[in-house]
Amino acid sequence: MKFQTLGLASLGLLLLGCNGAEAVSEVALPQLGAAQPAPLAHCTDLPARFGFAGTRILTAEVVPAGTLTNAGQPVAEHCRVTGKMNERVSAVDGQSYAIAFEMRMPKDWNGRFLYQGNGGTDGVVVLADGASIGSGGMLRSPLQMGMAVISSDAGHTAAQNPLFGIDPQARLDYGYKAVGTLTPMAKALIQSAYGKAPDRSYIAGTSNGGRHAMVAASRYAAMYDGVLAHSPGFNLPRAAIANLSNVKLWDTVVTTRVVNNQPDYESALPASERQVVANAILARCDALDGVADGLVQDLAACRTAFEPMRDLPTCSAGRDGTCLTAAQKTVITKVYDAVRNSAGETIYTGFPFDPGIAQVGWADWKFRNSLRTARNPVSVGYVFSSPPYSDLSMASDTSKSAAFALGFNLDAEAPKLFATQGIYTESSMSFMTMPTPTRLDALRDKGGKLMVIHGAADPIFSVDDTLAWYRTLNDSYQGRADRFSRVFVVPGMGHSRGGPATDQYDAVTALIDWVESGKAPERIVAMARGAANAGGANTELPANWSATRTRPLCPYPLVARYQSGNPESADSFACKP
Repeated sequence: MKFQTLGLASLGLLLLGCNGAEAVSEVALPQLGAAQPAPLAHCTDLPARFGFAGTRILTAEVVPAGTLTNAGQPVAEHCRVTGKMNERVSAVDGQSYAIAFEMRMPKDWNGRFLYQGNGGTDGVVVLADGASIGSGGMLRSPLQMGMAVISSDAGHTAAQNPLFGIDPQARLDYGYKAVGTLTPMAKALIQSAYGKAPDRSYIAGTSNGGRHAMVAASRYAAMYDGVLAHSPGFNLPRAAIANLSNVKLWDTVVTTRVVNNQPDYESALPASERQVVANAILARCDALDGVADGLVQDLAACRTAFEPMRDLPTCSAGRDGTCLTAAQKTVITKVYDAVRNSAGETIYTGFPFDPGIAQVGWADWKFRNSLRTARNPVSVGYVFSSPPYSDLSMASDTSKSAAFALGFNLDAEAPKLFATQGIYTESSMSFMTMPTPTRLDALRDKGGKLMVIHGAADPIFSVDDTLAWYRTLNDSYQGRADRFSRVFVVPGMGHSRGGPATDQYDAVTALIDWVESGKAPERIVAMARGAANAGGANTELPANWSATRTRPLCPYPLVARYQSGNPESADSFACKP
């Protein structure tokens, strides 16, 4: 993976011609119109009146106002429809598969459709209100905004996780085909319920759902006008094996390997020692943005300001929670560095140092999910490897998945992500990733927009990987990718939520304004979710932060820099280089 810097051309107003030799005037992109509202005309009669190839409607019911709540507020009356598509029995494993879905359509509809991408290995049809697409739940969900929302299990059940990977079609549905299959049906269902198709269509999700969104931006641009990818695992197979490859490193500094009969390596770097690391990062990097406020806004400057071997306090005696051993410092340096095979080839990028390392979620991904049956080991073994592993017992035996992680051979296993064999005609790096990551012409040329939001302290999907992708995309468009795509970094935030961060913001409205009104997001105001907020508390906020703290999220590569005034207010910051 080649990393390139974002040049000054990103601020220019010219594009290169087709031959790259001469500059020509920038061609204006199409401006899409605003969605128009419509009332719900049909609900309980939809099973009888709606027909779509390969689709079976199971239920259709009116959900009265207030039956659901979100962030302490009632959700208005809407129609809930459940069903299945492409029901089949696999000739490979004998399992019954289908793409199950739930769709919720407001009585008072705003004319917009949202595909809600779900996280993890899917397998569950979660509540189709759109609240899970953002950071730790949204104070106002897309359903509350008046959008029609669909959610699915991506073609397999929770009971089939992760062994669905044995079935080639289930792999493809999980990777990308469920989105392409469900979307035309969902739009036809909306047509049947409201008497018109959606005026504007959006796809959004976090984690694996963010990956779904980015894949859709590349594969299904004709179906969507706006794409919101939050904490995206768009290189998910690479990230999974990178996390596995670190288990050997943690094993060298653990003091306890099993907790409550489950493998748990947190003793390698417990909460007190992670706070030591966080404090050392803040000491070097906090004030680089103009104010010491517990946030590292300037990641680029911090890369040179902080050096773990030099800046982390070294224990002169034993570990007591106030220092780190020399061995721990070496391990941390390696864990944050890029993962490479024995030939020196980069498998996955490194991570930026951020005080969000202190959060609980960081430890979950580094010390538990890398060992458990439900996360990295079994996904790599059964879903991402071609062919899948023949020993099926690892799917239910945590001791075996932990042993697999500890003995993980990167040189031997990484090529399986790129391999095809027999009935497995697509590699995981084909069915899980964007086929054209550096060219999104179809989305751009129709007037569509893409927003990506990523936490700086994400411990599983590195924000550095996202920024490297965006730099390459921007170079591909001669420094003007920001006309249709922008990336926003959330300092302190871990994987999708939490940490010492202002992790609550309304990116959906920002995307709608960009798509339908041409109002590009120059900044997004984010808040800390303290006890005073209706959406619930972020329990990992530092005690000296105001519960109503706000900060601007700036489009990369700009940084939120303090200017003057109240340091708890976003108004006191400007987005600058």
